[in-house]
Amino acid sequence: MTDDALNSTALVKQLQSASGVLLRGCGSATPARSISNDELGKRVETNDAWIRSRTGISARRVVGSEESLAELSGLAAERALAMADWQADSLDLIVLATSTPDDLFGSAPRLQARIGAVNAAAFDLTAACSGFLFGLVTAAQYIRSGAMRRILVVGADQLSRWVDWDDRRSCVLFGDAAGALLLEASDNGQDDLEGFLLRSDGSRGEVLQLPQVNERRALIGGASHQCGGFEPIQMNGQEVYKFAVREVPAILDSLLRATSTNTDSIDWLLLHQANQRILDAVAERFSMPNDKVLSNLAAYGNTSAATIALMLDEAVRDGRIQTGHRIASSGFGAGLSWGAALLRWSGPA
Repeated sequence: MTDDALNSTALVKQLQSASGVLLRGCGSATPARSISNDELGKRVETNDAWIRSRTGISARRVVGSEESLAELSGLAAERALAMADWQADSLDLIVLATSTPDDLFGSAPRLQARIGAVNAAAFDLTAACSGFLFGLVTAAQYIRSGAMRRILVVGADQLSRWVDWDDRRSCVLFGDAAGALLLEASDNGQDDLEGFLLRSDGSRGEVLQLPQVNERRALIGGASHQCGGFEPIQMNGQEVYKFAVREVPAILDSLLRATSTNTDSIDWLLLHQANQRILDAVAERFSMPNDKVLSNLAAYGNTSAATIALMLDEAVRDGRIQTGHRIASSGFGAGLSWGAALLRWSGPA
């Protein structure tokens, strides 16, 4: 039998044994520069009280001239690897959830090279603010199939590239960051991803979008071509708010019912950090006390695909999330896309 045939046979045998998923380490990175509400008020007609009362945001981080999305992603990944005490060359796969790559052909391979994950395949996944959750669920399926054992999932976005900084309705909301999570196959039947649901509705996508530039130029013989590039973020804030406060509680409720989970057994509610009013509304729907709702929105703003991983890393490192804690999480955003996951933290405390 040839080497290729032997390798194929081994892969088939591996695929036949499903594995559980363990959460093993997390990390995050944010730009050095923080811009307060009052500073932003020097650029557009706004102030700290106006922004806080409508969003809960006090400041946001913006990538500087000496920083990049690749650098933030690499730092977050390295911090996660250090927490888990893993070497980068032990990774089988890297999933980079981002809507703002450094290269439209894909930034995950550059992340793979940057951290020295020489044995890992790498690809980008785009689902806007739902990206990290979609990436986590996608990565878990590679592990559950038996095809891979160790995977790095990174959520990272640099929305400061695409914000209209003269539009006070949107520029106050967004910031830049990266967050990382390590997944590993379980050999003892334990599964830290206890359940998930994913949803999309493209018919409502126009309420939050980053559309292409609508410009065509002459090419040859009467033909023309569409110019590359994108317009700034376009958002109908009221519609996005109504979408979130309706769909997030609904999908979380469906997930808890499907997994026969009582809200009393949940240690933490970890939602996409978009607006404090949304977090409060969802918590009220499930009668979750404020001290069980994780929020760092005030310091970072909406960092899109990075928010859940960024908040997870902060809460693990400051001791709030302990080994064995159960977490109900939901991501939601452009697409429109949304999802929910029931997680249990088994990484270091």
